[in-house]
Amino acid sequence: MDKTNSSIKLWFDRLLSKNLIVQFAFLTIVLVVLFLLSWFFLQLSGCEWEQFTDNNIPEYLLPLYLLIDSNAFNNLYINGVHGWALFVSSIIYVIGLFIFNGMIISVLTNAIERRVQNHREGHIHYLKSGHYVVMGWDDMVPSIITHIFDKDKDAYVLLMSAAEADNIRERLRKVFNEKQIKKIIINFGHRMSKDYYKDIHIEAAEQVYIVGKRSLPAHDAINVECVDSICAYLNQPEVEGHPKRIVCVFDDLDTYSAFKTSEIFGKVNKLGIEFVPYNFYAGWAKQVFVKGFHKDLDRPGEEIAYPAVYGKGYSENDKTALTENDQRYVHLVFVGTTNFAVAFAMEAAHVLHFPNGNKKATRITFIDLNADKEMGEFITRNRHFFEVQQYRYIDVSGEYKTGSYSSLPWRQPTVFNKEQGYERYVDYDFLDVEFEFIKGDILSASVQNLICEWASDKKGQYLSIFLAMTNQRQNFVMSMNMPDDVYNNEIPIFIRQDRSDNFVSDLREADEAIKNDPKKNVYSVVKSGKLVEERNKPGRYSNIYPFGMNETAYSADDKSLQRAKLINYLYCTMLPTGHFQSILELDTMSKDAIETEANKHWEGLSVALKWSNLYNAYNLRIKLVILRVSRGLRQDDISHDTCSISDNEAEMLARMEHNRWNVEKLLMGFRKPRREEDKYADENVAFKKELNRNKGRFIHHDIRPYDKLDGIKKLDKEFALYIPWIIKMTEKE
Repeated sequence: MDKTNSSIKLWFDRLLSKNLIVQFAFLTIVLVVLFLLSWFFLQLSGCEWEQFTDNNIPEYLLPLYLLIDSNAFNNLYINGVHGWALFVSSIIYVIGLFIFNGMIISVLTNAIERRVQNHREGHIHYLKSGHYVVMGWDDMVPSIITHIFDKDKDAYVLLMSAAEADNIRERLRKVFNEKQIKKIIINFGHRMSKDYYKDIHIEAAEQVYIVGKRSLPAHDAINVECVDSICAYLNQPEVEGHPKRIVCVFDDLDTYSAFKTSEIFGKVNKLGIEFVPYNFYAGWAKQVFVKGFHKDLDRPGEEIAYPAVYGKGYSENDKTALTENDQRYVHLVFVGTTNFAVAFAMEAAHVLHFPNGNKKATRITFIDLNADKEMGEFITRNRHFFEVQQYRYIDVSGEYKTGSYSSLPWRQPTVFNKEQGYERYVDYDFLDVEFEFIKGDILSASVQNLICEWASDKKGQYLSIFLAMTNQRQNFVMSMNMPDDVYNNEIPIFIRQDRSDNFVSDLREADEAIKNDPKKNVYSVVKSGKLVEERNKPGRYSNIYPFGMNETAYSADDKSLQRAKLINYLYCTMLPTGHFQSILELDTMSKDAIETEANKHWEGLSVALKWSNLYNAYNLRIKLVILRVSRGLRQDDISHDTCSISDNEAEMLARMEHNRWNVEKLLMGFRKPRREEDKYADENVAFKKELNRNKGRFIHHDIRPYDKLDGIKKLDKEFALYIPWIIKMTEKE
């Protein structure tokens, strides 16, 4: 009995609390019941009620008259109603006062309060179509919304989260102005549940960003589940339409890497939706190495530029910079082997390739107290890379002998090496990127001496230091206390910061102001008994740069994506002769027609090939810098970017591109073929044709030195001629 009563109460409370319409419906039912009861009791009283009213109201309306007219009881009393009739009318009158003067006002007041509360808590839905959906709340969400507003200042953003809406709203107010806040609608919901998708009209959204909360241990798995739920919802017969793009954030580097080669989200593409995986760490690496700047949310519209890790380029005193004759190598030193360090190293290996790469490979160094263990994990993750390329392990946890760094031995590749007897027919150590692992404490004298040695070697390397340790304070303290040689030689120091970049940026700007002030930028020394004024070295902090801030994490590179689609378009529309369409023919076609066809080809492309084209597009920025420097221009001089490529330039760019491609394939899981798998190892045409099928097993025959390729290198050279056309197609009109 108690259980039945509880169930009835629960049903009643749920029904009554649903919405305002239910509450008024309940009130109407109560009023109708009271009206019927009032009419029944008035009939029992036996009085001719119409004689006591002033307006000769019909008899069937007398109960309503008593219920709603505040003067009804007074009129009855004056007109002589008494006894049983007066008692009945008094009860009806009191009920009317309670219903209309109390209950209705309370319902209306509660309804307004409930409406306000529902709005604040995100239970009211306004947006129907053309909006952008962000699912989940994380520190990087403001940067995603900023990106949306940069693309479309009139856009409406629907932010769906199970977090408390008022807290989210207050945090957004720190970043966005009042006009922008009005275009951000916060709705309560769980990103895994399809029940919420109908309310937010996800099928009519422009784009969907699946963010979640990256600190949760199951973050990536939940986001994958969310993608599956969205696909299941959009596949329902009654659901029409779909968003143009789904951007899904992955926190784990291995998860992110897996999605570069697997077709796990092929069902998204089948719906006609472009799927874009995004990683916080890799995204920051692209800001540093590819875009070369990040946006400061505290100073809207301002871009904080990063220095190039490959020097300043051409000058009258240094005409070999970034050319085939440059004797320096790019050297990136990562202190710590955190997710940031690994992601930056991987992106650098994909992007940083130069004309002298076969002589002076880009060197990526990890410094860590557990470098031996971290080295094993890194090599295992990228086993096919280390099958063909040497690497170095140095233990300086004890005493390091200054000046011995360059003479320390390198370890042979794990498979293709002299010990295995492969030197007779297989190439190895032909990549233009190499890794080394140094075991030691950054605060120790041994490591400090080693850093001094690198910083002083300006004729041998372009050095950059990345302080990527987990502890933000440790990164900052270390950047403030580097050896003097680091500051005096203007070595860029990149500092991982969790939050705002203001303090680091303010320190750098203050030192830059002193450096550029002729009155402050001199000091006095005694030479031969005379007082001489000399120019100050750059300030200690004029070359420190923050990265990794959560609030400015998201930075989509739409230009590179557009270029990647055009690169793929060139290969997909090749002529039967094995050549690209002529540039003259392409110039006669409309830009919109080319982009439409490029998008269609892109939709049918495998994930691995999409990433291959993307990394090619990322590297175009480096190629443009190389072209500018080789033409005697500044690195940032874009005046000749669309000029025709000469034959010598095409040869240089083709060699660079193949070096990049080699590294890309190996880091993405492809491997160099063994002797019995290699089509180049046997002249038998039938064997070659059969062995070509090995690409489906992630074996690629062209992973080899550029000079030992067959006719494919002619295509690489031809592609270089189309770089100006790609740049012209992606310029802003």
